[in-house]
Amino acid sequence: MNEQPSNPPPNILALTSIAHVNAPILIAAMKHKRWHSLPPFMYQSVIPTGQWRQCGLLLARFVSRTSISRPEIPCTVTPPVEYKLDGFGLIGVVLLARHGDRSDVVFQNYTTYNSTQGYLTPYGSSQEYALGQYLRDTYLDPGSPSYIQGISTDIADVDQLFVRADAGGGNVILDSAYALLQGLYPPTAESIMTLANGQTVEAPLGGYQYIPVESLEFWQAPSLTSWMDCEYFQFHLARLNAGVIFKDAAAQAAPFLQTVQPYLNGMNNSFLNVWNIYDYLNVQYIHNTTFFGSFPETLMQQARHFANIHEQNVFTDSVQNGVGQIPIRTLWPEIFWSLGNMTLPNSKVKLALTEVDYKPFISLFNVTNATVTNPEISGIADYASAVAFELSQDTTGDYVVAMKFKNGTNDDAFKPLKMFGQDNLTLPQMIKALDWTTINSTINWCFSCNQTILRGCSVFNFSNDPFLNPSNATGFA
Repeated sequence: MNEQPSNPPPNILALTSIAHVNAPILIAAMKHKRWHSLPPFMYQSVIPTGQWRQCGLLLARFVSRTSISRPEIPCTVTPPVEYKLDGFGLIGVVLLARHGDRSDVVFQNYTTYNSTQGYLTPYGSSQEYALGQYLRDTYLDPGSPSYIQGISTDIADVDQLFVRADAGGGNVILDSAYALLQGLYPPTAESIMTLANGQTVEAPLGGYQYIPVESLEFWQAPSLTSWMDCEYFQFHLARLNAGVIFKDAAAQAAPFLQTVQPYLNGMNNSFLNVWNIYDYLNVQYIHNTTFFGSFPETLMQQARHFANIHEQNVFTDSVQNGVGQIPIRTLWPEIFWSLGNMTLPNSKVKLALTEVDYKPFISLFNVTNATVTNPEISGIADYASAVAFELSQDTTGDYVVAMKFKNGTNDDAFKPLKMFGQDNLTLPQMIKALDWTTINSTINWCFSCNQTILRGCSVFNFSNDPFLNPSNATGFA
């Protein structure tokens, strides 16, 4: 890691004079001597007009050759922006990841959505570990175009990482974070040391790296489970449960619900309970050999379809700051803080990860209008899914955020998503578009949920609240 790269061939070095055609892959090739890995199309979409186009075409022609012995390419145009090697790649990444497979069915009361977590299975651990490996290849490999500049690649620098996870109930979300981190920073051979007496000692588990995870219990703060004990969210559920959307969906789902009733072990088979029906069937389909052999795959697909319809309505709303969007509204402050902090010269954090369940994904994609251009991402994200907010800097110096999504093991790689119809937004644009929807403190959550007692709300004085006590309204005491 501390090795200085060898000098590149002269003809590659000459091409840095036209570095305005931004190419992080070329940077990686220069650093790691991967000359033959340069794809012929790498500059096709970024070649500027006029003289820059001429130089760009020469460069594109050059990198399409497998030989590096070609004579130096003449190109004397002065770049409009000074080329800096360290200016390419990403500045940092903020990640939301869903937990892996769990063994237990998690019952969610469809009138409150209060629930407890299940327990991570070995299969779930492997899913999260694989996600961590993918993230390592994407963000920690200096040869990747998405490499995070300056991040420690082999030995975890805990000052560069900020990780937190919901720890309420079972262990599935918290342990998923640990499994992901094992893939992101696997055991290191540099954990071997020699003592003064000559004895050689190796750290346990082949050099396992201990990365701190901030675990958030249900009772500590509502930010990761903001829908629970939220009275206004329960009103939102009551409206949906009695409304025309769910009545129409129930009529459509009636044949399916009747067909699966024998498989449900006495469970309520109404459409309002369809999340629990899907979850039960899914757990059995993954872990019960007899069930897997007897339950038609088409019914499993229908279970997912109707659960998607149900959950998409539960965790979205008609307005950006509606209570249906609450799972992401309490996460935005941390996302904005992490992205903003990464732009500061004295900030060490380069990768922030929050491990959650499926609900924030639904709200996130709806509130950013990502489902308008990618409707297939609506509904429940698969186990070990991840959203990335990638922070970079453009040629004008603006900090730019792009959103990407990997839907569990079904997707081989991140796919770019649009936010409000745009491929990316400057960080100020993103904050301006969404900051007004955020719930950024416990007292704001209490107020947004009409909760004055539970989840820490009892410590606040609501006697002067103009909504709760309009006759004695002087503002918060």
